[in-house]
Amino acid sequence: MSKSFEPNYRVVSSEILYKGKVFDLQLDKLEYHSGNHGERQIAVHPGGAVVVPVTSDNKAVLVHQFRYPHQKFLYEFPAGKLEPGEDPFICARRELEEETGYRSDKIIYLGKVATTPGFCTELLHLYLALDLVPGETRREEGEYGMEIHEFTFDEIDSMIHTNEFYDGKSITAYTMSRIWLSKNNSADA
Repeated sequence: MSKSFEPNYRVVSSEILYKGKVFDLQLDKLEYHSGNHGERQIAVHPGGAVVVPVTSDNKAVLVHQFRYPHQKFLYEFPAGKLEPGEDPFICARRELEEETGYRSDKIIYLGKVATTPGFCTELLHLYLALDLVPGETRREEGEYGMEIHEFTFDEIDSMIHTNEFYDGKSITAYTMSRIWLSKNNSADA
């Protein structure tokens, strides 16, 4: 349930300090009812989509890709940033095909997640893709070295437990997929 909220501040000014390709940096200056002043730095992000592809033999498809901020390869589910005005479903379908080569006519919306609500507006929409049809990948230039791996749910559970798989958005999407599959009578959920 959503709680009614009456802020104890007013926004005195708001400005975009930096416009970037992935996010913008916004600075809001506040005045509290007490007369004190504060600031909020906000990473303004357009959001994105994450998709959990599951093969006909109940294996989840992960990508292993290099992540520049961490300077290492991470396991993740296919995901991408929304283009301006883009429907998250279209983004999920695009990223599934670009990163894995798979297509699907059975993409199920699972919900959304606020990735870091303390400082970022990013909302990721989570999807499950079933009835996969193989095809060719169409990766972007920065997605070099990306590999596709298929794992059973038990293997992924073990990878989470041993911290081999620790991408937060992917683990959230995986958990929501497991819940959906268990409620819809999938054998291995």
